[in-house]
Amino acid sequence: MLNYIIIILYCFSLLLIFFFSMGQLNLAWNYIKSKRKPKEGDKLLPESLPVVTVQLPIYNEKYVVERLIDAVCTFDYPDTLLEIQVLDDSTDETVQIIQRKVAEWQARGVDVKHIQRTDREGFKAGALQYGLEASRGEFIAIFDSDFLPEKDFLKKTLPHFDESVGLVQTRWGHLNKDYSLLTQLQAFGLDAHFSVEQGGRSYAGSFINFNGTGGIWRKSTIVDAGGWSADTLTEDLDLSYRAQLKGWKFQYLEDCVAPAELPIIMPAIKSQQYRWNKGAAETARKNLSKVLLSDIKLSGKIHAVFHLFNSSVFICLLIASILSIPMLFIKDANPRLEILFDLGSVFLVGFFSIAFFYWVASKSLHPLKTGKYYFRLFPSFLVVSMGLSLHNGLAVLEGLFGFKSPFVRTPKFNILKKGDSWKGNTYVKPTFNWLTLFEGVFSLYFIMGIASGIYLHDWGLIIFHFMLALGFGSVFYHSVKPIVNG
Repeated sequence: MLNYIIIILYCFSLLLIFFFSMGQLNLAWNYIKSKRKPKEGDKLLPESLPVVTVQLPIYNEKYVVERLIDAVCTFDYPDTLLEIQVLDDSTDETVQIIQRKVAEWQARGVDVKHIQRTDREGFKAGALQYGLEASRGEFIAIFDSDFLPEKDFLKKTLPHFDESVGLVQTRWGHLNKDYSLLTQLQAFGLDAHFSVEQGGRSYAGSFINFNGTGGIWRKSTIVDAGGWSADTLTEDLDLSYRAQLKGWKFQYLEDCVAPAELPIIMPAIKSQQYRWNKGAAETARKNLSKVLLSDIKLSGKIHAVFHLFNSSVFICLLIASILSIPMLFIKDANPRLEILFDLGSVFLVGFFSIAFFYWVASKSLHPLKTGKYYFRLFPSFLVVSMGLSLHNGLAVLEGLFGFKSPFVRTPKFNILKKGDSWKGNTYVKPTFNWLTLFEGVFSLYFIMGIASGIYLHDWGLIIFHFMLALGFGSVFYHSVKPIVNG
């Protein structure tokens, strides 16, 4: 009986991974088609410029907050039409840094306000809603503390608002992409999201999402959708779905880039991944029924399901990985089940779909060095993603089953050059926990899987188990390294 449960779970997990890969292939195809469309000419700003409010949600960001305020205060936009809100929930010396910087720009005639609340209720979502209610802008631009928007951001985005557009989202750039292999791998993955995923969904007319920063909203869209809500960890995705279900259209601008700093150590990457993956699952739990019961076309609903449950692939990968070793012994003891493993080769199509997805992104954003860039980073990206499946899979399960947790910020460093040290950052306190321990144990487990395959003379999963052992080992190493070196 146990063997049959293992077989069913293993095959079902592989089937869901296959469906996920087909969804990625569809996005890649839509993105390719979008590139064949003739480019529109440059859109012009309206003759009567609107008032814009720029919101900067801040919580204990002493290393990066000054450069952010400097960047938005020098926007190429009339001072009389620009309002800047520094939404400061800080509890450390960041408060004094902001006070000095705001006073400096106020003396130069810039309308920049230092806004503080009596508590952090609702975390980032609460701060954004608090500022929204006091804002005077017709449009609301939002930037997290690690961003450095360019001077012409508003002039590039505002022309894309017609009466039906509620949000314009731009592509993230990477200030410290070449700091280390970890930052290069993050950039590799994010570039695919901000090209193929956002571009493919936009072309197909499907739901796309505000990415929490680097975008500009029509204020009435936020109000119409019910405002910011803190009942998920991804308030940006949640509001995106509520707004689009109200009929608002979103515009994605791939050619407009908002540069940001990437996390440089594994604990910081994990905190960010945890929030994104758990929050996406919470948003799926909250909004799936609304999407399915809406009057949008069937293809849009299918795309939305894949979008909302995108992070659930980590659960499927984790289950398939763990069960793959028992499956070796089940197969050896039951030769008649060989057909299941033969059929499993069909899922190679899924792997090639994922590989193609990232190839398309690399070719689009790095046309002059596609091959070298892709083949250097894609294998490592895949391996580390597999190693994060335990961490991310548990985050998704927490979101799907409704386990609540506080908003955990990702520490910022203001470290952009290779070789610079993060030591001394008071926000980084890496600790060894049971999850990190299990990542090390899983690495050993999949080494055992390699040995089992050799022992049974079954070579079908050797490469898979090697990648898993290397992935979990790498994540374990990079999680422990800051503790040892710190």
